[in-house]
Amino acid sequence: MSDRFRVRVGVAVAGVWSLLVPVTQPFHAALEGQNDPKFPLEDARQGLDLLMEGDPDAAIAAFRKIQERDAESPAGYLLEADAFWWKIYLATADLIDPEVLDVASSGRTPYDSRFEELVNLTLGKSAACLRANQDAAGCYLHQSLAYGLKARLDGLRGKDLATARAAVRMRNFSLSALRSDPNLTDALLGAGIYNYFEDTLPAVVKILRFLIALPGGDRERGLEQLQQVARKGVLARDDARFLLAKNYSRGNEKQYTKSLELFEQLARDYPQNPLWPLLAGSLQCRLGHADACEAAYGQVFKRTASEKSEARQAVHRAARKALEHLHPQEKFE
Repeated sequence: MSDRFRVRVGVAVAGVWSLLVPVTQPFHAALEGQNDPKFPLEDARQGLDLLMEGDPDAAIAAFRKIQERDAESPAGYLLEADAFWWKIYLATADLIDPEVLDVASSGRTPYDSRFEELVNLTLGKSAACLRANQDAAGCYLHQSLAYGLKARLDGLRGKDLATARAAVRMRNFSLSALRSDPNLTDALLGAGIYNYFEDTLPAVVKILRFLIALPGGDRERGLEQLQQVARKGVLARDDARFLLAKNYSRGNEKQYTKSLELFEQLARDYPQNPLWPLLAGSLQCRLGHADACEAAYGQVFKRTASEKSEARQAVHRAARKALEHLHPQEKFE
């Protein structure tokens, strides 16, 4: 696996589910359930649930309803970009790899153009939000995660310096959001993922610190921030759980039991998504539980055999690959 900076940042920005509130009302007002007819939280939550259940196409339909209700809010565009990221990830990545993205294909996919368009729309509408002196914390938060998405795509395309620059902007806008509203727990996501991954970069890659004045990170603080979002986050809670589970499964952590517990939680909360039991099975392998590992892979392989959606087919291919790795002399059809 590569140790390049771009893939560490790519893992760090694995989602943008915390950015659901429109610029037309304050962040906490929306979270407390006030009814804004242009932005019902029901659509956002429905879309996020669908995304976590492994149905990005249905999630996209829900997020487009948000765009229709408030075309000037960056929220719907950002959420749709996140859904397209999952489509790119499922189509190109080694799904059971603990690094999530560093074995993904560097070639463009049919989804890249729409993804880039959505990220740019989010950045433009977030800037307009700030110029209009609207909810500053929400505007900064949207910008933070939009730059995170940009870093992710740049990383997959091998643009290391562009990835690093976008990651710094992600961090800086996250900190701006927290300065505007210190109680915005979901805003800890950007700061936490940057702190963790920057501090765990291999020494040879840290030369980027000098090339672009890359701020230092703090592994322990980053984990603490992600844990706080996983415990107290409103809309970023599942994202934080996913990131923590992946972090704990990395070679520098080897906290496999913690990772397994988090993936099993996700599997219970979102039982329609076969990705979660697949990832839980990969942790059983790392823990040396050969029977449980093979059983999990086999169950996912059978469960997804007749699926027609791209997302389910991707998980099916990953399960087949995992089984063939365990049994190289066998073919699984």
